[in-house]
Amino acid sequence: MADANMRDFDKRMEKIVRHHQKLSRGYVAAINDDGLIVAKPRRRIWVPWRPILFFLIVAFAFKIGLHAYLGPDAYQARVEKLAAGTEWAQVGAWVMAADPVTIAVSERIQPLMD
Repeated sequence: MADANMRDFDKRMEKIVRHHQKLSRGYVAAINDDGLIVAKPRRRIWVPWRPILFFLIVAFAFKIGLHAYLGPDAYQARVEKLAAGTEWAQVGAWVMAADPVTIAVSERIQPLMD
C-alpha cells in the first residue's frame, strides 16, 4: 500500500516539476472558465540552431574550396551551366554563385592549394 502511494506521489511530483520547468521558459496568464487566473507555458517552436549553423558553415567552406580549386573562370562557367538547368538547378546556381566573401577567401587560400 505504501509503495503504491509513493509511486502516485512520485508521478505527481514529476508532473509538477515538468510543469515548473516549462513555466520557467516563459508563460502566459490565462483565465479558466470559472474565472481562475492560471499560468500556462508559452509554446515555442524549437529550432535546432547548432546543426543548421554547422551545415551552413560546411556548405560555405565547400563553396570556397571549390572556387579556389577550380579558379574563378571555370567556377563561373559551371555555375552558368547549372543556371541553365531545371528549377532546382537554378536554385543551386543561386546558392553557389560567387559572392565577395567567397572570392576574397578563395584568393587567399588558392596559393596554398597549388
